[in-house]
Amino acid sequence: QVQLVESGGGLVQAGGSLRLSCTASGTMYQIIEMGWYRQTAGTQRELVAKFATSGITNYADSVKDRFTISRDDAKNAVFLQMNSLKPEDTGAYYCKYSVVPRPYASYLEVWGQGTLVTISS
Repeated sequence: QVQLVESGGGLVQAGGSLRLSCTASGTMYQIIEMGWYRQTAGTQRELVAKFATSGITNYADSVKDRFTISRDDAKNAVFLQMNSLKPEDTGAYYCKYSVVPRPYASYLEVWGQGTLVTISS
């Protein structure tokens, strides 16, 4: 069973920075995608940034040039460096992995428990 543990959220002033971390554990035969999503009050969960299978990164337009996703495959970890934070970045941030747990198995989408990010103006 794959589990994700996030950390790094908190309260910062606008213009500040935060770094989110997500560590995966469990059996993962293949990782299809890994990324970060966020959800604000009254909205659906939306993509912030992700690595696709090809290694290509995708970012939401609202965070381009401010956020950077990175990974450490040796540690099964993915990170989100968030700079120049704005009040509208406030929300719950979730790590998600899409994985094939074993050969010939269907892929699974696994979510972390979420970490809160609050940006004060």
